[in-house]
Amino acid sequence: MIVNVTRGNRVESVHQVAACAADAAGTPLLVDGDIETPVFLRSSAKPFIAAAALATGVRDAFGLDEREVAVMCASHTGERFHVDAVASILRKIGMHESDLQCGAHLPYNEASAQALLRRGEPASALHNNCSGKHAGILAMCKMIGADTSTYMDVDNPVQVQILAFCARLSDDDPATWPLGVDGCGIPVYATGLRKAAMAFARFATLDGVRDEDAAALLAARDAMIAYPEYVSGTGEFDAELMRAGAGEIACKVGAEGVHAVALPPQRAGFALKVLDGAGRARPPATMAGLRALGARAALATELSGWAQPVVYNRAGRPVGSVRPASDFAVEQASTRN
Repeated sequence: MIVNVTRGNRVESVHQVAACAADAAGTPLLVDGDIETPVFLRSSAKPFIAAAALATGVRDAFGLDEREVAVMCASHTGERFHVDAVASILRKIGMHESDLQCGAHLPYNEASAQALLRRGEPASALHNNCSGKHAGILAMCKMIGADTSTYMDVDNPVQVQILAFCARLSDDDPATWPLGVDGCGIPVYATGLRKAAMAFARFATLDGVRDEDAAALLAARDAMIAYPEYVSGTGEFDAELMRAGAGEIACKVGAEGVHAVALPPQRAGFALKVLDGAGRARPPATMAGLRALGARAALATELSGWAQPVVYNRAGRPVGSVRPASDFAVEQASTRN
């Protein structure tokens, strides 16, 4: 798929998108572009990382509530409720924000960043968009007796278990996976879009997964759907998509133009990569994919602004748009259940 950025009546920029939808067996339902070359899923894998922690029993052991589980899955924008949820996890597990090794940055939420600056307070690791994930991994360390000071190392037992959990979902071998280091410092894996879509189909249906994995995945999915703002932030695409999905969608953005969606009613997963990494092409491409897959009809109305975002000039006047050049090519659509 091509996503065009227009200015006036001319195409000014072009973004190419590869995408796949698949069922829990890995059968493609929608294909566009290269779906086999591995791509780093980045933060789109966070629900699976959270589920790996949940599978060790952290929720019951530390009394974590659904908001805290949702922020474990999050790329949050540093709003007060995000910071409070992460701080609460740390208190419950007997850790401190200084134990987070994700680094600090200003909140992505502009109002929260400005409020912090007005108070003259420095950003802390709690404001890092990945702090919930890191707090969840520290909780997992506590559960299995792993070294909390090296929790980001690829050979730490928590990372070994996390990568094994993620690999089971996409039928990969963690010993041969392409690995890198994510922006927050933890190991990040690469897999093809077909396998990523299959993993999200398993997240949607719980088919083809171990019983203990299924319970953990369900807990993560339910928390995301119940508290979507905790997964991203107020007015963010993931939050609005899950809110409009009304229980029928769980989704997670990833850096460098990645997005993945679990669709329980369609018994499918959907994953895409904007090849040049441009985030602005991600929402319209996702909306086009959901439309092709027959997702909840109300999304077209409720999220029309995300399906074809308007480009504004500095004075706030509309001067163009970001929109797909065509619909996704759907393959084997007649075989979907």
